[in-house]
Amino acid sequence: MEKGLNTSAKPAGLAACLAIGGSDSCAGAGIQADLRTFAAFGIKGCSAITALTAQNPNTVYRVEPVPLAQLEAEIRALFDHYDIKAVKTGMLYDAERIELVVSLLNELHADRPVVVDPVMVSSSGKRLLDESAVTVLEQKLFPVASLITPNVPEAELLLGEKAGKETSARLSGKFSTPVLLKGGHIRGDRLLDQLYINGEEIAFPHERQPWDQEKAHGTGCRLASAIAASLAKGSSLSVSVAEAIGWLQNG
Repeated sequence: MEKGLNTSAKPAGLAACLAIGGSDSCAGAGIQADLRTFAAFGIKGCSAITALTAQNPNTVYRVEPVPLAQLEAEIRALFDHYDIKAVKTGMLYDAERIELVVSLLNELHADRPVVVDPVMVSSSGKRLLDESAVTVLEQKLFPVASLITPNVPEAELLLGEKAGKETSARLSGKFSTPVLLKGGHIRGDRLLDQLYINGEEIAFPHERQPWDQEKAHGTGCRLASAIAASLAKGSSLSVSVAEAIGWLQNG
């Protein structure tokens, strides 16, 4: 069985997807984008907010972390009431919040799908994860992930080298988890997303969409949450990735 893909139901509760991440004040990315995506896939969306951001598609002006007690209370309240089928994580802000999220996932969501979007830097260049937290992300969160979805700059930060043909395989080998390497930062009109799973690379080539900055903002968030929504509905990981990429490319 693929890691974290046991979707056996709890005794009771409304099926839902949970997004754990930052709030985007312009609603293009973050929790707001996650909830819209869950709704588009016909599944109940829930959220636990790690940090508040003041931003627009061009610039992140300020980030304010949510107190740890509040974050824990939000997550526990949701698991108490809903049958959380899948979790998607986004901006986790720092090591303390990553450690709390991992502890709660191990307690409340063991052996179920977790899609990790390793949000480190915004598209406008604002650092969204403390440098000191990267090690905690790698050593504690990645081991509970069913899939990690780095873009090219994030992959290069994680590997400490320039991206190349073997990047998705190297990431998967380093962190012992399936990897979807997103190709949106590649230059040119033809892009390539690469899923590495069970020792095999599956390529998803597609055309670069003529999106303006408003629409392009938050594409990584929407893709990861679409994968989580598909997993929550019972699809396999490879099928979920294919469905999510197709949905995103079709607008």
